[in-house]
Amino acid sequence: MTVGGKKLALSNLEKVMYPETGFTKGQVIDYYTGIARYILPHLKSRPITSKRFPNGVSGQYFYEKDAPSFTPHWIKTFSVPRTSEKSLINYILINDLPTLIWSANMANLELHPFLAKAPHIQRPTMMVFDLDPGDGADILQSCEVAFLVKDLLDRLDLKSFVKVSGSKGIHLHVPLNTNITYEVTQPFAKSIAQSLENEYPNLVVSEMPKARRKGKVFVDWSQNSEHKSTVAV
Repeated sequence: MTVGGKKLALSNLEKVMYPETGFTKGQVIDYYTGIARYILPHLKSRPITSKRFPNGVSGQYFYEKDAPSFTPHWIKTFSVPRTSEKSLINYILINDLPTLIWSANMANLELHPFLAKAPHIQRPTMMVFDLDPGDGADILQSCEVAFLVKDLLDRLDLKSFVKVSGSKGIHLHVPLNTNITYEVTQPFAKSIAQSLENEYPNLVVSEMPKARRKGKVFVDWSQNSEHKSTVAV
């Protein structure tokens, strides 16, 4: 198969990825091809962590940061220093349709891009709030907290956009149109979470320990970090 002048070797197109519906890998590739014009702007130039499901969503999965050794030479990558070592992680960049199709053929069913674009990975283009309900809380409470976060951001003249994360959680994204660093965005996001926790202590929690989250929604501010990625639209 040739797409955009790039040769692609597709495999196991009849393999079922979603057992409940019989949705195959070939259909996954068709899906990503169909939404390419909408998803590529959200992925372009952002290092990607892959979440691959070689045996479909009911089987085991694994996260992959380093571009595999068999990555085609025409796929763009960007190297990022590891947090605890002097070595580098060579992330793929999904900048075009051929790369998106290659990724889908790898059973990469979840794409997790950085909040920043290469080469300026220290400069996030957005801030994110990950609203994660604890035991006993649900999507409706996540929605309630999403409105509380939005209202507070509105009062600060910051525009926000909501994104469901696939399960019980919700993400709020805040576009950043100035040069800024995670050293600013993470403490600011934490202050928003703490402010809401102080005002709504029976609904919101801003601290990591899961024991604190029972019946509440954790406003996760820690995603605003140079070495973290957030699931894509």
